[in-house]
Amino acid sequence: MIRLGLKLTHDGGLALLDGDTLLFSHEAEKSENLARHSSLSAIDLQRTLGHYGFALSDVDRVIVDGWIGGRAEGVPVAPYHETEDHRSPLRALRFEGLELGGQSVDYLSYTHAAGHLFGAYATSPWAVSEAAALILVWDGAMFPRLYLFHPRRRSCASLRQLFGFHGHVYPVFGSYFGPFVPEGVSTPRHTSLDTRALLDLSGKVMAWVGLGTVDHELMDVFDRIYKENFRPGFEFVFDFARASWECARELRLADEDVVASFQAWIGRRLVQTLENVMERDDTLPRRLCFVGGCALNIGWNSQLRDSGLFDDVWVPPFPNDAGSALGSGAADLICSGEGAAIDWDVYRGPGLVASRASTRWSSRECDISALAAFIHETNEPVVFLDGRAELGPRALGNRSILCSATGPETKELLNKMKSREWYRPVAPICLESEAARVFDPGSPDPYMLFTHRVRPEWRELVPAIVHVDGSARLQTIRSEQNLTVAELLRAYQRVSGIPLLCNTSANRKGSGFFPDLRSATDWPQARHVWCEGRLYSRVALPAEAGV
Repeated sequence: MIRLGLKLTHDGGLALLDGDTLLFSHEAEKSENLARHSSLSAIDLQRTLGHYGFALSDVDRVIVDGWIGGRAEGVPVAPYHETEDHRSPLRALRFEGLELGGQSVDYLSYTHAAGHLFGAYATSPWAVSEAAALILVWDGAMFPRLYLFHPRRRSCASLRQLFGFHGHVYPVFGSYFGPFVPEGVSTPRHTSLDTRALLDLSGKVMAWVGLGTVDHELMDVFDRIYKENFRPGFEFVFDFARASWECARELRLADEDVVASFQAWIGRRLVQTLENVMERDDTLPRRLCFVGGCALNIGWNSQLRDSGLFDDVWVPPFPNDAGSALGSGAADLICSGEGAAIDWDVYRGPGLVASRASTRWSSRECDISALAAFIHETNEPVVFLDGRAELGPRALGNRSILCSATGPETKELLNKMKSREWYRPVAPICLESEAARVFDPGSPDPYMLFTHRVRPEWRELVPAIVHVDGSARLQTIRSEQNLTVAELLRAYQRVSGIPLLCNTSANRKGSGFFPDLRSATDWPQARHVWCEGRLYSRVALPAEAGV
């Protein structure tokens, strides 16, 4: 059975499964340097399928992700989440007449929540054994809802809504403070915000809160504001943010402290409400999947992991809508009774498109050892393009900019190169076997989804990856995960004594990862590009060379 999962709206894409094997997951933004969060309509579906050696005629079943109001890009689909008329995430709706590649096809659709839910479970470490798990789904236009999934029984029960904030609460709250308030506005009075702006804002807020200090008394104030202002509905987030802003002004609190405290308070509410659920029913499994756009918040992930409520917490590397096409296919696999686990790995995105370097670039053969020596000796950033792209929004080695972390100026250099704000951190990519020596806890974290602190004795050795609060958004690597990058890190450690490098995404601002060598060498900020065994370097013009 060949299943084609489709996500039509923002963060659009397609995923192809052959039985329980993920052949590829292709996000629209990773085609032709398209804008981040592009919809599926931005790409040629037939040509994209052809890139992987398939045609639409090879597909046995098409499954389309559900959406708000039961329509996506004008196409009828399942609802965003369960409704009075559509109570079960295990239920598909059948439709006719989807225009794909000049053909009209019949298709199925599961709720958007179901795509997140089953995509997370099918990629989890418990899926192969079909162990029951709790699944917390919290997406942008969705309230946090906890499910209990028993794959062997094929039952999925919605246990409860945890609290009354939809997932956009974090960027909405952040938009009232600090650099996120529109210029010239002294009294924020938001009543709505553009969805795409919210998608970009969350990551910036998460970086900025590192400048702040958590005030535990303020967290108690948030409890009071919540109780006094709560009303069901989506508008409540604006009431809460406005009341918190007024309180912060009255108390003369620093904006960064307010937002840092808010992030910690949300994490506390997640833990407290889940603790209440677990206390009421001691038969619930101590396995938790956390998925939806909110699961990109490494602070909340870490609070859940460190709570002691669960034996393990699984967050997929594509918890946001980047995983929705895959999730649609997973939902149909599970709901059809054909299995609960997907055979997958994180490097099943698009391969590099064949192309040549731009003019005025030289090239030479460069194996991994030579590249490690080059990075060590020059301290120059290198755009690193290799194999198939990683799934999800974070660069995990194959579409990365890599650089030595030993220079204190490197973070500023990389942020300037990427046109990013000065407070944005640069992530480390580190050998898994060495991570606990450099980071606390330094436990395996192959997808950059949990918080780690740089151990004090290492902070002066690798200053470029130390955030202002001493934390780091760590990615760990082992050979079984990514042999080429692991070999590079080992080679770099041999010449430098350091088992890690800086790692940031290889892309133009506002666009997806570079899909080919040409687009990387067209980027004015790039000076060196390594692509599948060759190192390309920009040839300096006479004026640039000081001639």
